[in-house]
Amino acid sequence: MNQRFDLPKEQKEDMMRRIQAFFHKEREEEIGDLAAIMVLDFIIDEIAPVFYNLGITDSHAFITDKLEDLFGLEK
Repeated sequence: MNQRFDLPKEQKEDMMRRIQAFFHKEREEEIGDLAAIMVLDFIIDEIAPVFYNLGITDSHAFITDKLEDLFGLEK
């Protein structure tokens, strides 16, 4: 299931500006708002879920480890 991340308008606009700044600095290329939003949408749809899932996996491992510590306190 591919669920989109809901971002506040201000945050999405800030990310769009950062993408535009990246293209300008790294590629000396000016891109418009539409192109920047398309790049952002691609990142949100295709790349962000990978990092999200890594966070879930890391959180699960951390919590599992802490639960094992808790069971070690049994008498």
